[in-house]
Amino acid sequence: MILIIHAHPYPQHSRAGRALLEAVRDLPDLDVRSLYDLYPDFDIDVAAEQAALVRADLVVWLHPIYWYSVPAMLKHWFDVVHLRDWAYGEGGDKLRGKHCLWVTTSGGETSSFSETGVHQLPFAAFEAPLRQTALFCGMVWETPIVLHGAHVITEDEIGAAALAFRERLATWRPNPPSQAAKPIRRPSDVD
Repeated sequence: MILIIHAHPYPQHSRAGRALLEAVRDLPDLDVRSLYDLYPDFDIDVAAEQAALVRADLVVWLHPIYWYSVPAMLKHWFDVVHLRDWAYGEGGDKLRGKHCLWVTTSGGETSSFSETGVHQLPFAAFEAPLRQTALFCGMVWETPIVLHGAHVITEDEIGAAALAFRERLATWRPNPPSQAAKPIRRPSDVD
């Protein structure tokens, strides 16, 4: 089962995010949890979110980049759902071996994410906190999908990205268990 955790505070204003989500909504064995729709008061039902995660083989984090990070709701979701002794720590193995795919949109064009661009860093520098979150919980990090220039690219470019996203999910298969990433060592694991 594929679980999409969708976090966009203003989905009606998102050409790119909306196209990506609509391209996959009808896939079989897919559950979409739009956090801002489900929890407008930020009062997340932790048990429901954890149950959805347990059922999933692939977890997709779909959101726009906000100030080099995730929207506030997704950060809050990480804080209250990925609990010690559930997602990590002693006995915290509920996400171990699940695959994680980060799908994000950026208003900045590809060229703006470089040492000479306006952001002065390659986009991969902003991937690290999310990748580390997944790895810390023992998840298998999939190659992310990043759609740059969401405000300026053409409808055809957005459509092509949406089709590519659909194809990626429709053909996704987990690696055999022997290929799965090993959980990283945590500071508490060290003698």
